[in-house]
Amino acid sequence: MSMTDESIVTRRTLMTGVGLGLAAAGMPALAARPGRKFGYAIVGLGSYATKQIMPAFAGCDHAKISALVSGTPAKLEQFGTEYGVPKTHRYSYETFDRIADNPDIDAVYIILPNSMHAEYSIRAARAGKHVMCEKPMAISVAECEAMIAASRTAGKKLMIGYRSRFEPHNQLAIELARGGHVGPTRIITAEHGFPIQPGQWRLDKPLSGGGSLMDIGIYSLNAVRYLTGEEPVDVMAIESTDRADPRFRTVEDRITFLLRFPSGIEATCVSSYSSAHNSYRVIGTQGWIDMEPATPYSGHAMRVRKDGKVTDRTLPPSPKTQFAGQLDHLAQAVLNGTPVIVPGEEGLADLRVIEAIYRSAREGRPVRLQA
Repeated sequence: MSMTDESIVTRRTLMTGVGLGLAAAGMPALAARPGRKFGYAIVGLGSYATKQIMPAFAGCDHAKISALVSGTPAKLEQFGTEYGVPKTHRYSYETFDRIADNPDIDAVYIILPNSMHAEYSIRAARAGKHVMCEKPMAISVAECEAMIAASRTAGKKLMIGYRSRFEPHNQLAIELARGGHVGPTRIITAEHGFPIQPGQWRLDKPLSGGGSLMDIGIYSLNAVRYLTGEEPVDVMAIESTDRADPRFRTVEDRITFLLRFPSGIEATCVSSYSSAHNSYRVIGTQGWIDMEPATPYSGHAMRVRKDGKVTDRTLPPSPKTQFAGQLDHLAQAVLNGTPVIVPGEEGLADLRVIEAIYRSAREGRPVRLQA
């Protein structure tokens, strides 16, 4: 996710870091010990990490911040002091592989530009740590597969930060949609976008891997997948980008894509960096389930139309935020030896569709996805 001055990590550091990571000894971390919370190392101290993820630990029952990794010494000092992380547990990108020697670190949470996800996930796995990685999982299917293989070889869990799966309105929407509450689903619409400001790493394709689709658009894609419980078989996409806009010199602005699922469900999705929307609607034979906003940090709203009547579905306050929910989920999965609901394979599935969307938009024709 967002990483402001984490761009201090140079391309030289990225290249040499790969070699260092591959050479690191695969020393396994100690299993989370009874009587203490599961320890995360936060990798990347940009705005998403410091404003959303790190404050969420206050609401966790099973997880805590044990270490920090940043290329900015001032941030290590500031947030290390704020969260009580000792200097011995503060790392630069050059010293990252030393986490293998720290038994207080059970997992890393990678909150870096997309192009860095694969490198640091693989290095963390080889250091004997479980991995939580922000979405998109990586910038290619090949990178996703390498990340999965590294965690599997290390015997560690790999989880992707799909926070909406831990948010009550979205959980209810999944239950209603898959349960046929408004009849069998026939159509889904999903739209996500915001007017992006210039000067962000997300607008630099070597760092982001793409434009709005790799950022806000993945919420539309992932939503239609979790609402159907199916994988799409056909993709058709159209891109619309004003290349005269300096924001979009290397990445796309708006991309619209149609997905067809094995059951016959069709989903129309919009991803945009020039318009503001955050919603989805599941349309069945007897009505619809509407979420607007659908996947914000807070303030979700649901309406359901059934038998000609529209009702607001108001849920009681959740005792835990979606951020705390996902942090505790990995901790509990490790402690209990159970699977995570959003493993690396989930991120891989999104990237397979994303690559097909880009291909369809580029070639101007439908793309069939392999089963």
